[in-house]
Order: sequence, then structure tokens, then C-alpha cells
Amino acid sequence: MTIFILIAESRNHSGSAFAVGTVLGTFTVVTIATVASQALPGRPRQHDALVEKLLVTVGIAMVLMGVVTLVRRHRPKPAKQAGWIDGLASVGTIPVLGVGLALNLRPKSLLLAAAAGLGISGARLNLEENFVLAIFYTALATCTVVGPIVATMLLPERLVPRLVRAKGWMSRHHSTVGGVLTILVGLFVIALGLET
Repeated sequence: MTIFILIAESRNHSGSAFAVGTVLGTFTVVTIATVASQALPGRPRQHDALVEKLLVTVGIAMVLMGVVTLVRRHRPKPAKQAGWIDGLASVGTIPVLGVGLALNLRPKSLLLAAAAGLGISGARLNLEENFVLAIFYTALATCTVVGPIVATMLLPERLVPRLVRAKGWMSRHHSTVGGVLTILVGLFVIALGLET
């Protein structure tokens, strides 16, 4: 979706709004997931065991989601959906900011935030350290959105033609790439839950 925003004429305003919405949404969701994970009941050992089970459950859900994405990747997308994405950058900065926020409520994003929140909670750190880890997760999770937006705003002449060429490839292969990455991250989360 970032590519569609960056090849539009209003890329500076809409790109900035989308980046801010994505960062704020990611930080909010992972913070809520961390607070919820710390509020899980039980004594320290019971809490740790519950966190491990939840990590494995989240990891399995991510693997299944990735498999479903790969199985459904060849289905044609409705023309309405493609048109909506193409016109996203022209709707104004506030709606684009809202889309950036709302995308953090997708199942994949929620599962990633849940895994991160469980991991932060399982580390048993103080409030300041949890805050730093939430910021680190946010930076890592949003770098694939913020990085291209900042780079394109700084070097539009060099990057926009490449983004136009990449748009076609991403339209054809984004489901495959997304499905494989979701499976790999899910397997990592499962391993993390089994090791802790």
C-alpha cells in the first residue's frame, strides 16, 4: 500500500500522514498488548507458563494465516478493492492517517503485536524498559513503511520511477511474500514460546 501512496502526486502529505498513522497505531497496539500480557493472572511461574502457551498459540495462528494467504493468492481481486487502493492518496491527509492507524487492526498486525507484547511481558522488566522495548518494536515493525516514505520524499526523482516499476511486481506477488513472511515469523514465535 505504501507504494500506491508514494507514486501519487500528493505523496509528501499523504505519505507523511500514512507514516504517522502507522507508527502511532503500531505503538498503541503493542502497548495495549504488553499491558494486557502483564495483567494475566497467576503467580510468576503460572504467569510464565501461560505466556509460553499463548506465544505458541499466536505462532500457530500466524502459520495458519500464512498458509491460508498462500492458498488464496491466485484468486482475482475485485476491481473495487484495486480502485480503492489506487485512489487512497487522493482522499486527503486525515483519511490516510486513519487508514495508517486502522491497518494495525488487521489480524496479522494484531497477532504480531500480541507476540511482541507477550515477549516484552515475559522479560519481566521495569516500566521504562518496557517502554523502550515497545518503541524498539514500533521502529522495527514500521521501518518498511517509514523508510521508503522518507527516502522517496528526499529523493523523488530517483525513487519514483523505481516504485512505478515495483508496483506491478508487488501487485502480482504481495500475497506470496506476505504469506511466506507470516509463516516464518509464526515459526519463530512458536520457537520462542517453546524455549522460554
